Order: sequence, then C-alpha cells, then structure tokens
Amino acid sequence: MQNEEGQNMDLYIPRKCSATNRLITSKDHASVQINIGHLDESGTYTGQFTTFALCGFGDADSALDRLWQKKKAEVRQQ
Repeated sequence: MQNEEGQNMDLYIPRKCSATNRLITSKDHASVQINIGHLDESGTYTGQFTTFALCGFGDADSALDRLWQKKKAEVRQQ
C-alpha cells in the first residue's frame, strides 16, 4: 500500500520464489536470497548483480543453476 506521496507503507512485503513463483511467507525459514555478481571479460566485478529468491520448497541447487543459465543468456555474460 502506498500513501499519497508514493511511499511504501506496508510493514512486510512478501517475495516470490524465482524458481516456482510461490510466495515466500514470513514463516518460511528455509528460504534464501542470493545476489550473483556480474563479471567482465577479465574476471573483474562490474558493480552489477542479479538477485534470486528461493523458497524452502524444492531442489534449490538445480533451480538456481537453471535460473542462472537463463539469465546469463539474457545478459550475454560468459
């Protein structure tokens, strides 16, 4: 919910799992949020990153690999 000035007034904003699109509730203590840094050709960090949120349900390892491969194709990073 936003006020008239456009400021966010909610105390809790739920996130969605990047792999399953499930809501990550406040009681999901197995969930994680991971920032993966982008590198240039020489392997130096560029200051940009991609954020993935994963809920505690499912196989996070293969889901993260699948999401990163898809994102890497979008960014054209190798």
